[in-house]
Amino acid sequence: MQLALLLAAAYLIGSIPFAVVVSRLFGMADPRTYGSGNPGATNVLRSGNKLAAILTLVGDGLKGWLAVFLAEQIAPTAGLGQIAVPAAALAAFLGHLFPVFLGFRGGKGVATAAGVLFGASGWLGLATMGVWLGIAFATRYSSLAALCAALAAPGMAFLLGLAPYWVLSSSIMSLLLIWRHKDNIKRLLAGQESRIGGKKTGA
Repeated sequence: MQLALLLAAAYLIGSIPFAVVVSRLFGMADPRTYGSGNPGATNVLRSGNKLAAILTLVGDGLKGWLAVFLAEQIAPTAGLGQIAVPAAALAAFLGHLFPVFLGFRGGKGVATAAGVLFGASGWLGLATMGVWLGIAFATRYSSLAALCAALAAPGMAFLLGLAPYWVLSSSIMSLLLIWRHKDNIKRLLAGQESRIGGKKTGA
């Protein structure tokens, strides 16, 4: 019962739609009504409001980190096992992908996944971010950088000695993130994906 409550709380934290919240606070159009229709920082950036996009990015990342942090504080006192915190991390990520507040139609999860990984281990977060930055700098494809970082995360979690449940949790998140980028993969293969700083053809 306590584990179920913890997972529900983590899911609700992950469900907070910062792209929509920030857009409303700035008096902007709902990000689901333009561009790719994706409620995420990249699509908010298409509005031309960089500050709104940055705040969305930070918010989506912080909610992933917060869910892990709170689970780390609660799990030991509640007598929950080692699976509790990695499971809560996954629940927060699922909350972003399938938010109850948006009819279960959420974003792609890159920022939230990054926040979760930083919550799991600062070194894991930095290593994964390093992969993203390296690929993004070399290719200027944000989507490709996200895919490479997702593929690398479980292996780095294992190499850094994180508990098996963290390796499993990060593996599931990576698979889901790759699935959410299926349209980007098609455009990458077709040579039609937009580059960072270039014209946007999709998200």
